[in-house]
Amino acid sequence: MIHFDQEKLDRLNNIYKINLINSCSGYKPANLIATVSKNGVENVAIFSSVVHIGSNPPLLGFVVRPSGEVPRNTYTNIKETGHYTINHVFESITEGAHHTSARYNEDISEFDATNLEAEYKKEITTPFVKGSPVQMQMQYVSEYYIKENNTTLVLGKIVNLYVENKIIDKDGYLNLGKANVATVTGLDGYSIPKLKNRKGYQRPKASILLKQKK
Repeated sequence: MIHFDQEKLDRLNNIYKINLINSCSGYKPANLIATVSKNGVENVAIFSSVVHIGSNPPLLGFVVRPSGEVPRNTYTNIKETGHYTINHVFESITEGAHHTSARYNEDISEFDATNLEAEYKKEITTPFVKGSPVQMQMQYVSEYYIKENNTTLVLGKIVNLYVENKIIDKDGYLNLGKANVATVTGLDGYSIPKLKNRKGYQRPKASILLKQKK
């Protein structure tokens, strides 16, 4: 194996280091976060940092860099309106989804610059991404500044969840492979994983517990 110690990591070419560190954590979710500004301009951007925080209440988090470094239209819109949507990327929209990482001015909608289509649902004023098999309307809850790398963890609550019929099992499990949901490694590597099997809830082995009692 190739060994990168701290000294070697510090000496790496910047692009090489970015690619290495961004991909070493493994497959990450590929999600499109859609918002609308207070002036009515739609925005959609790809994120690979969405993470499950808890089920009751249903909370998800994602990481964003401060808006002072470069324009962060997603973050600004969320702070101003309090709402956003999270939409799973699927195979046929990966090109458009990836292009949303380009930096457009706040008065330009990424929906206009890509093949992505905005979808609105009854009484919800924030757009979803049309065709996404899992769509979540989120309500901003809180945020936590991470001083170690000058980022912010944004927490939101799921207030409406829409799931494609064919991917939900009887026990509520979502088989994302049936909808060709994408994952991302690094900054630009997209994969379409398929479910191999599910493992049941694990309990301690009786034989091991007996040994501990002796």
